[in-house]
Amino acid sequence: MTNTVVHGLPRWSLAVPPLALVVLVLSWGRDLGAVLLILVCAGLGAAVIAAVHHAEVVAHRVGEPFGTLILALAVTVIEVALIVTLMASGGDKAASLARDPCSPR
Repeated sequence: MTNTVVHGLPRWSLAVPPLALVVLVLSWGRDLGAVLLILVCAGLGAAVIAAVHHAEVVAHRVGEPFGTLILALAVTVIEVALIVTLMASGGDKAASLARDPCSPR
């Protein structure tokens, strides 16, 4: 048994997103203890790695120059989503997370 499926994607990259969704559903709206927090962080990290891997596979299939744009767009969307999520859940203390670091203070 090999580690890849018919389309050339590793099995882990297909299994991680649904597992991360299950972790999200089970932890939604609950007070996160240390163990659950570690599990949620591991699920988020694995889902991000799987998403970047899928974008990289698509980028290789498309080729230059559009493959580079696809990969850059995927990473930017993930980064913006993480920042917006932190800002939405952080209250007033997190309002300045998305501030441009080059802007005068």
